[in-house]
Amino acid sequence: MKRLMTIPLCLSLVAVVASPVCAQGNAGAPAVEKSPALVAAADSLPQLEKAVAKDSTRFDDLYALGVMYLDQDNVGHAIKVLTKAHVLRPKDHRVSVNLGAAFDANGQADVAQVHYREALAQFPDDSVASCRLASSLYSQAKHAEATALLQEIIKKSPRSYCAYFTLGVAFADAGIYKDAVRMWRKVVELAPTSPEAISARESIDVLERYIGR
Repeated sequence: MKRLMTIPLCLSLVAVVASPVCAQGNAGAPAVEKSPALVAAADSLPQLEKAVAKDSTRFDDLYALGVMYLDQDNVGHAIKVLTKAHVLRPKDHRVSVNLGAAFDANGQADVAQVHYREALAQFPDDSVASCRLASSLYSQAKHAEATALLQEIIKKSPRSYCAYFTLGVAFADAGIYKDAVRMWRKVVELAPTSPEAISARESIDVLERYIGR
C-alpha cells in the first residue's frame, strides 16, 4: 500500500516544481507568482512570440514568454527562450530559478540544480530557490541531502511553506504519515491559496482516509 500511496504524492510535488516561479530573498516568498504576461489577454502569447521573433534581444519579452511557456507546460520552448534570457542577464536569479524548474520538468535534474545554485549564489536566503533545489535532490533519491536542506530552510525561514510541503512528501514516502499530515497542515496554515496548499489538502485527504482504515 505504501508504494501506491507515494505515487499521487510525488505527482503533486512534480506539479508544483513545474510551475513558473518568482524567486525572492524574503522568507516565505510565494512559490508561484504569475508574471504580468500571464494575467494579460488570451492573445498575449502570440503577441509575445511575435515580439520575440522581431527582436530577440529584449530581456523582458524573453523572460515573460519563457514563463508563459512554462506555465503552459511547453517545457522545450520554455528552456529555449529562458536560456536566451539567461545569456542576456546571467545574474538574474528569477531566470535561473525558472530555468531550473524547466529543466526539472524536462527530467534534467542535474542541469536544474546548477541553475538553482546560481540563484542561491546571488541570493543565499532565497527560500524558493532552496526549496526547488531540495525537491530536485529528492527526486534523485538524495533524501538525506534534501531533508537536511529543508530543515535548514525552515530554521532560517520558519514561514517557508514550500519547505514544509516537500518535507511532507519526504515523510509520506518514508511511511511517517502523521508527520506528513502535520507538515501539510502547516502549508495550508501559512499559504492557504498557494498551489502547494491545494496539493497538500488533496494529500491530507488521501492519507487520513488511509490512516483511518
